[in-house]
Order: sequence, then structure tokens, then C-alpha cells
Amino acid sequence: MLALPGKSKLFLYKEATDMRKGFEGLSAIVDIAFQGELTSGAYFIFLNKQRNIMKVLYWDSDGLAIWQKRLEKGHFAKR
Repeated sequence: MLALPGKSKLFLYKEATDMRKGFEGLSAIVDIAFQGELTSGAYFIFLNKQRNIMKVLYWDSDGLAIWQKRLEKGHFAKR
């Protein structure tokens, strides 16, 4: 489980993302899609095409961190 501070900003990247991407690939997407936010403490959410894998990229006070979840059944809902 990922605990979020009360005033955290969440950004959902709307396009399907290749889940092989790591720190460099995901941060490059953030630099283009959410300019100036990478080290702001915001959380950036990425989903794959099938919507059964989620990665969250965030700045953890001294570096980037990635949290990942894979669903064994079903998919993350579209909103």
C-alpha cells in the first residue's frame, strides 16, 4: 500500500505506457507531459494498455521512487 500525504498532487498519464520503462523512461514522459512537476513531490500514475499494471513514479525527498502493482484478475477502472 502506498500512503499519500494529505495535500499530494496526483497526475494520471492518459496514454497506455510500456511497463518496461523505468526511472529514465517514465521521468522523460513526466518532463514532456507535466513540465516542471517531476521533483515537486507529486505522484505520476501510469497504466499499461490492458490496464492491469500500474506504476507510480514520485520524488521521495532525495530521489525518484517507483511503486508498481499488477492485478491477477480484472483491471483498473477507466474514469
